[in-house]
Amino acid sequence: MDLKLFYSIRFCQINITQIDLVIFDIMRETLKNITVYSLSLLYVGVGFKHFIDIDFFLVIVPPYIPYPELMVYTSGLFEIVLGVLLVPRKTRKYGALGLLVLLIAVFPANIYLFTSEIAQNTFGISRQDALIRLPFQVPLLLLAYWHSKTGTTKLFDTLCVVLFIPTIIYFVTLG
Repeated sequence: MDLKLFYSIRFCQINITQIDLVIFDIMRETLKNITVYSLSLLYVGVGFKHFIDIDFFLVIVPPYIPYPELMVYTSGLFEIVLGVLLVPRKTRKYGALGLLVLLIAVFPANIYLFTSEIAQNTFGISRQDALIRLPFQVPLLLLAYWHSKTGTTKLFDTLCVVLFIPTIIYFVTLG
């Protein structure tokens, strides 16, 4: 093989690889933006639902939580504010970290939904449906963590995008 031809082929391979990496990085950033805007809409929408249909949320507030109405309104307000903070890049980290804390804080409501037959009947779901809901909190936590970071690995980015799809479908279809 001619040495010039070898170097030409090698140069083209390097350039194609570099182009592939640039395209992958653009796709990765685009997918991350799609997830952040989708989650922002989800949190803001659910946050407003706390004010529009308080009874929907009151039924899953565990009885040991004082001032259940205040807690529902407060968590709804935080969902709205933190969902909005996800959108601008300057505040995204704070919105995402706040959502991490909020998701952990409201997790007892998901546990109560699983343990309370009254809550299950009100939601029109079975105990098994309530159990299925519990692990979906993990992807929400991972996605919030992902959006709190600017430099993450390709593997973690891919994991988050893959987890996002069934998670968003699940929560959007809840009604």
